[in-house]
Amino acid sequence: MNRFLIGQYGKYDQDKQKRDFRAGFFGVEACLFKSEKDIELLLSESRKRDFQLAVHFPLRNKGWKLRDVQFMSKDINCKKYAYEQIEAELKYLSKIRPKYILFHYPKPVLLDGEVDWSKWRFADPTEYYYDHEYSYQEFLKQSEELFRWLTEKSNRYNFTPVLEFDALNSYIYEKSGLCDLLERYSRMRICLDIARLHLQNKLDGNFDGYALAQKYAKYAEVIHLSNLRVKDNLFNNHYPALRRLKPEQGWADIAKYISIIKGENNQFKVLFEHRSELISEQELNYCYQWISELVSSNRGLEEEKY
Repeated sequence: MNRFLIGQYGKYDQDKQKRDFRAGFFGVEACLFKSEKDIELLLSESRKRDFQLAVHFPLRNKGWKLRDVQFMSKDINCKKYAYEQIEAELKYLSKIRPKYILFHYPKPVLLDGEVDWSKWRFADPTEYYYDHEYSYQEFLKQSEELFRWLTEKSNRYNFTPVLEFDALNSYIYEKSGLCDLLERYSRMRICLDIARLHLQNKLDGNFDGYALAQKYAKYAEVIHLSNLRVKDNLFNNHYPALRRLKPEQGWADIAKYISIIKGENNQFKVLFEHRSELISEQELNYCYQWISELVSSNRGLEEEKY
């Protein structure tokens, strides 16, 4: 349980904190807070209950057109602005001292032009390129620039930089260049979002979510955990991970993903990125119990009534 986090998004929700957080949890991942008052409330709660803070960039909602900064844009002005935004936020966050700061990566996303991405959510057309517009060499160049810069900033401000995979193309799931960068820039870490891997697994015939998890598990700082049912359409987005939700019904195989990741790395944290209001308090307790079993032993693979 000391590896578990809950999310607080948009504001400090005291009711959510009271219902979802448990004694012994590692902390809270926060994003897009609209007021300084809410930030202070979260800070106060963290000191009172002795838990850690993490940030899903950005912590503050500053009215930007897009949440995710486009640090790999081909537009030099857009890219420069992205780095300036990160720098300003890092200076602000130095007083909060988050354990990690998470960014979606790559941004803009690089898409396989042969895949139908209509079910993937993008806030704006500038959030992606197709891979034929962005060479592998350019991808590695831009990635290394980002890794070098974030490593220097992480040393200065004392945080762990975490890159959360968004939609992925063959540059990441087939080639080895990104793994080479992660080995060379060892402060850089990865976030694997299981629901997102499950969705791409269903949309993209060239993608194997389990193989991707195996490849990058050793670099994982945190797992974003929720479930998603993919059949003819998408159902129950950000649904809690429960043992009773079966892969044959279109749900992600949570136990298999965690088993694969745990086989390479047993130090990762788990952020419950779910809509807990969709289930009862009893089911929420079952969720936490099952995931605790999965990350600590093999007992969670056994069938039980819930």
